[in-house]
Amino acid sequence: MAQILTPPSTLFGRLRYLGPGFILSAAIVGSGELIATTALGAKAGFVMFWIIILSCLVKVALQLEFGKNAIYTGTFVMHNFNQLPGLKLRKTHWSIWLWLSLQGLKLLQVGGIVGGVAIVLNMAWPGISVNLWAVISVLVTSLLVYRGNYGPVEKGSLVMIMLFTGVILISLFLLQGTQYAIHWPQIKTGLEFSLPAGMVAVAFGAFGITGVGGDEIMYYNYWCIEKGYAAYTGPNDGTSEWAGRAKGWFRVMYLDAVLSMIVYTVVTAAFYLLGAAVLHSGGVVPEGYDMIEVLSRIFTETLGPWAKNLFLVGAFFVLYSTLFTATASWARVWGDAFGVIGWMKFDSAENQRKTIGILSWILPLAWCVLFLFFQAPVMMVILGGIATSILLLLIVYVSLVFRFRELPEALKPSLIYDIFFWISVVSILTVSGYGVFKIL
Repeated sequence: MAQILTPPSTLFGRLRYLGPGFILSAAIVGSGELIATTALGAKAGFVMFWIIILSCLVKVALQLEFGKNAIYTGTFVMHNFNQLPGLKLRKTHWSIWLWLSLQGLKLLQVGGIVGGVAIVLNMAWPGISVNLWAVISVLVTSLLVYRGNYGPVEKGSLVMIMLFTGVILISLFLLQGTQYAIHWPQIKTGLEFSLPAGMVAVAFGAFGITGVGGDEIMYYNYWCIEKGYAAYTGPNDGTSEWAGRAKGWFRVMYLDAVLSMIVYTVVTAAFYLLGAAVLHSGGVVPEGYDMIEVLSRIFTETLGPWAKNLFLVGAFFVLYSTLFTATASWARVWGDAFGVIGWMKFDSAENQRKTIGILSWILPLAWCVLFLFFQAPVMMVILGGIATSILLLLIVYVSLVFRFRELPEALKPSLIYDIFFWISVVSILTVSGYGVFKIL
């Protein structure tokens, strides 16, 4: 168990303790960026660019509240949900039941990622069918997560995401020397906050799934605790020393979250612009089994036919990192939720290990079955994004409770922080509320 530790006071000292935000980035730079964002750009052109940027920037304040809650409580998020004020059904808070009701669509979303991974592998080794690759992918992932060998794989995936990000930015730069060159009037059009009626559902889903989504915000609690931020701070004994340590680890967590936000915002913007410039102009929208083939055009049209293999390698690691991180994260949050409800045991380190191990097999199997049944990865990812947007409304409510009810007085943030927090809350409520109204 980690010991109480004085937080680092220098930038370089804090950099040594970064990690949770970039674990989320490994999950974020996948379904949202490669599939949903590019598909939205292909369908809408530049006109929806603003919602992608807004989606990446405004949610980080909620992520910070969940990270702070992990540090000053040291307890998992579903346990903390169950302590919220309000109605309980069978001793379980309504927020947990609402979260559970959205998981059907969320299962579809990760099922779409399984399909994406399988399609990439089939394009590389066509002798094995897409369906068989889907089964192989989830079995390997379950084995890795169940056995606890996720550290090296996670680091390797993150390295590949960084390399793939570099290729994406190079592709965007080289785009300017082709017929698909992007000009300022196009960018300006995308920043005018227009929302075409026919694009509401797609935009709503993209808002939920791009940047840090409701799921990743919840997962951040677990990764901050496992990184050691809460243990380093120690239990709240009401002393000024504890408050000083908590604020110090808050600053480490802020840096972690903001730097990862910069990474996924740049990547998301690049994916969208490539989709809008290359795919929209050709009237091609990635769907079904042709998804990866169509998406590869954002490379081959700018770098040449040779870049297709490079795209496949990058696409595999981008998508697989999402599948892998989702398995590790979902096993934790589902185990925590089932522990609160009373369906599984999650009340000790040993029970947590066993429950996470069991769910590491069950959840990927469910994702695989859903993909084999629907065979429509883009549609599955977008539907999951809609559920994520609805989940964001719950995350907003919980963040407000964490900030104004649960946060110890000694840890009260600055006025500037609260202003940014309220801008985030209002932005999310406006976009998500409007999307729900239009869809219903």
